Amino acid sequence: MSRYRGPRLRVVRRLGELPGLSRKTPRKAYPPGQHGQARKKKTEYAIRLEEKQKLRFNYGVSEKQLIRYVKKARRAGGSTGLVILQLLEMRLDNTIFRLGFAPTIPAARQLVNHGHITINGRVLDIASYQCRPGDVIAVRDRDASKKMAAANLEFPGLANVPTHLELDKDKLAAKVNGIIDREWIALNVNELLVVEYYSRKA
Repeated sequence: MSRYRGPRLRVVRRLGELPGLSRKTPRKAYPPGQHGQARKKKTEYAIRLEEKQKLRFNYGVSEKQLIRYVKKARRAGGSTGLVILQLLEMRLDNTIFRLGFAPTIPAARQLVNHGHITINGRVLDIASYQCRPGDVIAVRDRDASKKMAAANLEFPGLANVPTHLELDKDKLAAKVNGIIDREWIALNVNELLVVEYYSRKA
């Protein structure tokens, strides 16, 4: 099952802040479970696994999808870790979240799946679509779609729109001007450990 449907704050307590998964902050600062408060030294494998899980849960992708992104990043050349993050960040559902049209990435995925979003003037309901420079993303010209996006824009999940996106709040539309830079990626993750995790796996 690709989508996580369980308690989100439980994941946040275990992995740390995941801005794409939930806007809420847990009341308890230690991991969930009977032994959550026990100080246990993590193995190197456990540390790498946690970093990988941050990507999975924050961006809402399955293990199979994440492996595909890793293989694609390896073929692309350059820094594999950075390319993985850029591929995940340039997904349509994440881009909708970064623009403020939805409070979280799961909510953004729902907007896309329900046909509320257009790319270059055409309705697109594929959340994993890779946004490219030059793409024009807009909220569909329907009252229900516009009301929903406008309400979400009042309280966006993240305060600032990244520099690679150009947002027109009045028209509820945006243009992709480039690929996201590393400093604009809001998730606190060590991508090198993710690359290490997968280099030992495959």
